[in-house]
Parts: sequence; structure tokens; C-alpha cells
Amino acid sequence: MGKPRIAVIGAGLGGTVAAALLQRNGAEVTVYERAPGLSRNMDGVHLSPNAMKVMRRIGCERELNEIGARPNFWISRDAESGQPIAQISLDGDARGTYGAAYLTMRRSDLHDVLAKAIAPGSIRYDKCLRSVEDVGSEVRMTFTDNSVETADLLVAADGAASRVRNGILDVPAPRYSGYVAHRWTLPASLLNRRPYDMCVKWCAHDRHLLIYNLTSARSEYHLVTRVPQEIWPDGITAMSNTRDEMREAFAEFHPNVLRLMEISPTLSARPLLHQDPSAVWSCGRLVLIGNACHPMKSTPQATAMAIEDAAMLARCLNEAGVARHEHALALYRANRVERTSKAQRLSRKNAWMRDSEDLSWFYGYDVFDAPLIHDHAHTTADNDVVRYERKADTAGAIYRAPDRHAAVPAGALAGLDAQISPLEAYTGRP
Repeated sequence: MGKPRIAVIGAGLGGTVAAALLQRNGAEVTVYERAPGLSRNMDGVHLSPNAMKVMRRIGCERELNEIGARPNFWISRDAESGQPIAQISLDGDARGTYGAAYLTMRRSDLHDVLAKAIAPGSIRYDKCLRSVEDVGSEVRMTFTDNSVETADLLVAADGAASRVRNGILDVPAPRYSGYVAHRWTLPASLLNRRPYDMCVKWCAHDRHLLIYNLTSARSEYHLVTRVPQEIWPDGITAMSNTRDEMREAFAEFHPNVLRLMEISPTLSARPLLHQDPSAVWSCGRLVLIGNACHPMKSTPQATAMAIEDAAMLARCLNEAGVARHEHALALYRANRVERTSKAQRLSRKNAWMRDSEDLSWFYGYDVFDAPLIHDHAHTTADNDVVRYERKADTAGAIYRAPDRHAAVPAGALAGLDAQISPLEAYTGRP
């Protein structure tokens, strides 16, 4: 019997981590990416200790420790007074308490390291998925260049606007949430040696500004906002905001924040969207990870959740085998749904680090050592099944499947309000 063939749709962080781990488990993995090459996205990313434990398993922890910034604290400050409202130690304490370092870095630097961890030639660029057909014994993928590929299993890592996810179920289109985000980078040299925290969240009741270093040399700061804006025009992906508009948006903030607005360029605002998450994580030979499965707005937790998803999927497939994919994918969902739902709720409420809290449940988690929940079919005494209709197999449908319904135990949904209510999701792919 040959190696199991696994297709990954999307070469974002979740997709590349999945490919690296699945290849280490002996699978033949091909990643299909719609872009013409590896993203040079200069945005920042947080690698919390739980994510770094996955990097350790892949073999790139040491290199990342050399590249990324290692903040001594995460501090949340009151927007006006600047007084700390929450603080956790991240430097030596992160390794001692949580088992790995906490890093902040350029997304592109992380991407470069992960790409080297995958077998050469595994990523195929300019491959935009047109349709998927589950023929029972394999998955058949057709791309917009009219090429056709097959695999034993398809992993959808194509983000909050996932074509795979939206093709499986009748999912409503994302809706504007009433908030926008700005992202930009400033050289540390522009800050005139002012003592800015290495990782800080300035919090007002309806908006915030997150600031953190991107390199081990502490030469760049990355800034991310969440700001209310009542209306967003349909069909527009970004709008410019002038320096005056940014000063107005943060007029009540501390002078240290206003100083940053004075030296910042014209910025692009992007909408934060509502996306209705599905209770279905897999369907036949198709499985979802990251924002394709449980969309979150652009937060540090979203990256870690996508990385953990990839690792847990690899672990469950290694335990059950691709030949028993239905069991493996049910096991995967059972071991991820509660944890990701909690992270979604915090993301939706913008509640992360707004007060002092014990985050050991998040940072201390090790996806490879956590005991597996095996009783995925009977999470409560109720054995009824909730059934979800797939999209009709019309001429324009992306997904065609054997004539059966996707089934999820009703008990698995108990108490998971984040799974059945709208939440904010940034349209990017972690």
C-alpha cells in the first residue's frame, strides 16, 4: 500500500504547518496555493508558547528564537492614563511556566522558515481551486487552469473566505461588523529612543491599539488597531485614513499613542467581518482547519489556533490512519471544538488581556501531550444527530459529494455559543 496522498488548499501558516507535520508522518502532501509565490506579507504575528511547541516538533524552534523578538511582558494599558490594567511575564517565565518562548515576528519571516521545513516542490503556486468532488474513494479537484488532481484527503486551509467551506454548506456571505482594522510597521529609529513596551495593548472601551516588536534586534514595531466605523461600502476591500483621521480616532488616548499617529503614514483601513461559523469541521474526505473552520478576527490567538489545528489533525490521522479518515476526522473535531470555541468567544468580545487572568489554559497547552478525547460520538447522553444539508449539486457548485448527509452528534454542540452565533473575522488566512 502506497503513502496516503493529502492535498492542502492554501499555503498560509496553518497550511504549511499541516504539510510539514503530515510529511513527517509519512504522507505524500501537496499544497495548492492560488498566489503566484510565497507571500511577502510584512504584517506581524505572535507565536505563543503553545504554538512554539508545534514549531519544536517541526524542528524550527531554534531558528525562530534567533529571528523573532522576545517580549519581556505583555502589558495592557488604560488608553488615557497609560496605567497597566493587566500584565503577564513572558521572558524567562514563559519557558519555565508554559514550556516555550513567546515570540513576535514578521509573518514573512515565519513563512520562510516553515517553507524550508516542507519537502522541496511540495507547494504548487497559481493553483486556484474551481471545484471539488468527493467520489467516495478519493477527492477530485479541478483548478481554474483546467488541471485535475486527486488525493485521498483534502485539508482546507484557505482562510475565513474559504471556497471549500462555503462550497460544502450554505454559509451566508461575511457581513461587516462595524469595526475596521489598520496594520502598519514603524522603524524603531523614528521613535527617538522613547521607551515603548515590547508588547502592549492600549485599551479604550470601544477600540484598541496593539504594538509589538518584529525582530530580535528590536528594529521595527508593528501596530494593529480595532476602531468602530458605522458604515463600510459594499465591494470595497480597503480605504485610506489620513493622519488627521487617525489623530481624531485616538484623540482620547495617551500622548505616547498620539506621538505614534504623528509619525505614521497614510494608512489603509480594512473591514472586520461577521462570519457565521459552522458546527461541521469535516465532510467525507474534506476537513477544515484554522479560519476556514472557526473564523476569528485578526488576533494573536487566531494564528495559534490554526497551528494547533494542523498539529491535532496530523496527530489524529497518525493515530487512526487516513484509511479510517471518518474516525480520524471525528477525533480531530472532538479534541478541538471546545478549545477553539473559547478562543472565539474571547476574540468576538475583544476580551483578550483586558484584565488580569490566568492564561495557562492557553499558553501551557501542548497539542502533542494533551490526552485525547476518544468518546467523540457520545459527548452527552443524547445520541440524536444534527444533520446539515450540503449545497445542491448545481452546475456552478464548487463541491459535489456522494448522496449522504454530514452528521454531527447533537451533544457536541452543547454550550458552544460561539459555534452558532456571529463573530468577527478578519478576511486573512493565518
